[in-house]
Amino acid sequence: MVKFTKRNFLRALTRMAAATLLTTVASVSAAQEVSAELDAWLKTNSLGTHAMAEESWDDIVAAATKEGEVSVYTASGRIAKLVDHFQALYPGITLTVYDLGSVKTIEKTVREQDAGIFTADVITTGNSGQVIHELLANHRIFNYVPAHLKESIPEENRDPLLIRVNEAMVFFYNTETYPDGAPISNVWELTQDEFRGRVGIKDPMGSGSSLMGLATLVQYPEEMAAAYKRLTGEDIVLGDGVPDAGYEFVRRLLANDVVIFKSGSKLADAAGAKGQDDAMIAMTSMTYISRNDDKGNVNAIIADLDPAARMVYPNFMSIGANAPHPNAAKVLIAYLLGSPEITLDTKLEKPYLEGESFELLQGLAPYHDAGSVSPRSDVPLPQGGEIWDEMVGWNVSADFMWEQGPRLRDFWLIHSSQ
Repeated sequence: MVKFTKRNFLRALTRMAAATLLTTVASVSAAQEVSAELDAWLKTNSLGTHAMAEESWDDIVAAATKEGEVSVYTASGRIAKLVDHFQALYPGITLTVYDLGSVKTIEKTVREQDAGIFTADVITTGNSGQVIHELLANHRIFNYVPAHLKESIPEENRDPLLIRVNEAMVFFYNTETYPDGAPISNVWELTQDEFRGRVGIKDPMGSGSSLMGLATLVQYPEEMAAAYKRLTGEDIVLGDGVPDAGYEFVRRLLANDVVIFKSGSKLADAAGAKGQDDAMIAMTSMTYISRNDDKGNVNAIIADLDPAARMVYPNFMSIGANAPHPNAAKVLIAYLLGSPEITLDTKLEKPYLEGESFELLQGLAPYHDAGSVSPRSDVPLPQGGEIWDEMVGWNVSADFMWEQGPRLRDFWLIHSSQ
């Protein structure tokens, strides 16, 4: 359990990821060799083992303009807000956004490539286990880090795969229902009778972020057991066939009639709507706190929660194998990281999707909120982002997701039907 601060957040990710990084890199390295045809494509486009330490950005932009278009498969609909701005900044390059969600982004990529169809130039999604072990390890995607931004991105945020933005699952409460502050201080309270049928979550069977949020709690069974004892004064008793306290939390959450939503935004709106006397607690993406401004919600984040208030997961971005517009893909990836002119002293003002702030943030603009952290070490936190300083956070492990994700999905399905 690590207490993160604004200044040391990215460094802390290094320490927490170090134990799994070597295993992940070894797994990726052990994958089958690329075909001669694919290697030729990589060499032509300076990707994979042919990536160059230095590159001419002007030449890349010129080649991208000749390609004329770029497509992105994404788990985030907010990228669609960038189309006009990107095309104005790079006239001659048409941006097409396929908003698929995390699960379908991976499924569509695999299905098409198996059929010999290569449409995606850029692929950006969470679902870290599958992205690292299924896509990257099997040469379905390739890492690309713009040379002119590399020094501002810590190694753990660009190797083995570039992170577009770090996000987190958190718990929201309605400030009108609970005017005196957060109604819980321990995550196990959500499994008690007081909150029966009053906890909401986006369906983890269709949402990679929800599944990663649950997995982050499950992967720390000893800490979860200790938190249970701090709440109740008793050692936890596991249900039949339940292996540890992490899985027991999932079982009890389901047994307490958790409300399952298909949409994360609708969950945030349902929890945060004004005029409620008995609003639910929402386990959802922290980025939805921005809907307080957009939709008039009255949600607040439970910042002090035992054993963890923030379950951090990465959203990766990469270039698809045999992408038809590889230079345009490089340009889009750089755009999504923001202008190199940004520094920690840069003053960025709301609304971020307008004016000078938009020109600097570029593709970071829709994600510059209290629920997201740029992979760059030189980008200041957004207004309201200081809450990161107050929260204890755990990070999802790509290896745990790969090894235990299917088991957790089966466990959810079995116990949700009981």
